[in-house]
Amino acid sequence: MAETVGQWRPDLLELAAVEVGEDPFVRVGEGTRFDQPAIYCAALAGLERAGRPEADLYAGHSLGEITALAAAGALSDEDGLRLVAERGRLMETTAARTGGAMLAVRAGREEAGPIAERHGLAVANDNAPGQVVLSGPAEGIEAAEAEAGEAGVRVKRLPITGAFHSPLMADAVEPFLSFLQDIELREPRAPAYSCVTAAPFDDVRKRLSEALVEPVRWVEVLHALYAAGGRRFEETGPGKVLAGLVRRTLEDVETGAVEPAGTAGG
Repeated sequence: MAETVGQWRPDLLELAAVEVGEDPFVRVGEGTRFDQPAIYCAALAGLERAGRPEADLYAGHSLGEITALAAAGALSDEDGLRLVAERGRLMETTAARTGGAMLAVRAGREEAGPIAERHGLAVANDNAPGQVVLSGPAEGIEAAEAEAGEAGVRVKRLPITGAFHSPLMADAVEPFLSFLQDIELREPRAPAYSCVTAAPFDDVRKRLSEALVEPVRWVEVLHALYAAGGRRFEETGPGKVLAGLVRRTLEDVETGAVEPAGTAGG
């Protein structure tokens, strides 16, 4: 990620270190306060590498909502980075106090939802048909993991210390909303979709702060984009995970992903 950002958005390298307090790229994987700014910068670098095309519709998964808003011109790239750095700090600080964990489940929301309810968990991410993520107290995650295993449902504990997109993140909502008050917002050049409502953003500050505790309704977002005419989906962030989720969710669409710097053909 650092190589891609250094090549295509070197201005963000220095700003990221300032906002985080140190270089987040050398500490990726050590906590969400480092991961989020690094991923955001890499996604904007990917957008720049692609020629910063103007899309008809914009959407991002979780943290990617802020990237999508920046790409759509609703906020500056620099303010987006400030938001992401603060978001990461608040989420990591809150997680340190409240604990919790997250569990990927190879099942649909209809099957995983009742498991979550039985163990006091939230469905944090509805990523694709047959792939959801549960979030909540560690003991609930352990119980859900055991129940799913007994039922023959594949599960995987995520390497995350915290229960993101669950009520355990509630203490981060008001501080983040307060921080958002100082961020200048503009009308996006094209609709940008919220993962809270699965519809174009109405109140950006409210929805971004709610997103800390609300589920990522990615399946619904993709269907809403399709209904609005979306047929080609381009992923600019590191990796090709979202492109894969699109293919698993929608038929008759094209997907693409920007290759990182230094890869063959790039």
